[in-house]
Amino acid sequence: MKVTISKDGAGFRVYVPKKDLEERVIGTQHPELWGGWIDLANGWRLDLPPMAAAVRLPITIEARKHPDAD
Repeated sequence: MKVTISKDGAGFRVYVPKKDLEERVIGTQHPELWGGWIDLANGWRLDLPPMAAAVRLPITIEARKHPDAD
């Protein structure tokens, strides 16, 4: 699914256009965010592709629901 990741003063946010959903990132597998899973405030867990740590935000990427997600 396509998601847009941005950063504000409180941390990272994810917007899912098809669901008209915007949620805070509350947990990450890696401190640099990319190449692992992230947990969203609504309970979703998404897998992100590997990318450079210094990528410019906001960015739209292809993410997948983690296999362990509800």
